[in-house]
Amino acid sequence: MLTVIAEIRTRPGAHHRQAVLDAFAKIIPTVLQEEGCHGYAPLIDHNAQVAFQTASPDSVFMLEKWESVAHLEAHLQTQHMKDHSAAVKDDVLDIHIHILEEAIK
Repeated sequence: MLTVIAEIRTRPGAHHRQAVLDAFAKIIPTVLQEEGCHGYAPLIDHNAQVAFQTASPDSVFMLEKWESVAHLEAHLQTQHMKDHSAAVKDDVLDIHIHILEEAIK
């Protein structure tokens, strides 16, 4: 099982981040039905107001669980993901994707 953390940096301004979140809300049920998907959730910074927190107010973090890289690659090629990318292209600056595995087994 792989864990994917994708940081989606949006253009400055809460309306850009909200547009990305709204677009994710539309596709989450479809993505969760994809073969090999075991989790797909957008996360944003919690306003913890603690000195040790690193905050990214213009980012959405996708926390995803996939059976394999092949399943993740298939996900990225689906029509709903292509449509999603087109819908948010004017709101997103860049995306950083981390594909992680358990370090201690």
